[in-house]
Amino acid sequence: MIVYNDTIIIEETIQEEWLNWIKTVHIPAVMATGCFSSYKILTVVDSPNEGVTYCIQYNADNMEQFQQFYMNHLYKFRSIHQERFDEKFVMFNTLMKEVE
Repeated sequence: MIVYNDTIIIEETIQEEWLNWIKTVHIPAVMATGCFSSYKILTVVDSPNEGVTYCIQYNADNMEQFQQFYMNHLYKFRSIHQERFDEKFVMFNTLMKEVE
């Protein structure tokens, strides 16, 4: 299994609006691409950063599914996120492979 992880540090003043948007708009659209089989939303309990830190983990059954997302959808979703919450968040991504 391939895990694509978005880590987002969002300003506290908009975190409720952001979380609602992520749950009702963004994640359903990402899942509708058919590239991922499941997802999780997590929050970092002891983050040293200002703001609230969330991790969204998307699970792909294989690297080909992730590559399809990367090549056909990733930049569109990043652009929409940036336009909606401009300068209110920091995001970085990690690609992982499940060992066991």
